[in-house]
Amino acid sequence: MDSLFGKSTQSSDFPWVALQNEAQIAELELESQTSLVVVFKHSTRCGISRSVLNRFERAYDHSLQGITFYYLDILAHRSISNALAERYEVWHESPQLLAIRNATVVSHSSHYDIEAANLQALIPTR
Repeated sequence: MDSLFGKSTQSSDFPWVALQNEAQIAELELESQTSLVVVFKHSTRCGISRSVLNRFERAYDHSLQGITFYYLDILAHRSISNALAERYEVWHESPQLLAIRNATVVSHSSHYDIEAANLQALIPTR
């Protein structure tokens, strides 16, 4: 995991799926039909991004079900970040969190507005 996230993650056991190619956008959109999909856009050279990522990982309630998490290293995969910005019409920022349901961004935040606790409200109750 260090090669994927460098020293920027708090926990290597966080359930991230690495977003490494544009074909995965179609996959995550399909997945968003049955679960909430979250994309965390992270700059591995930015102290703020590292701080927000660490805080997010520490604060996330692992008992929550129904969320799939994708991690995007924007320095290694800027074209994917650009494709997401164009596809969802959400201006690129870093760090940035996109919450996607039914192939639509239902929530997005950036910088210190990214809060793990906000995800609970986006999970449909059964």
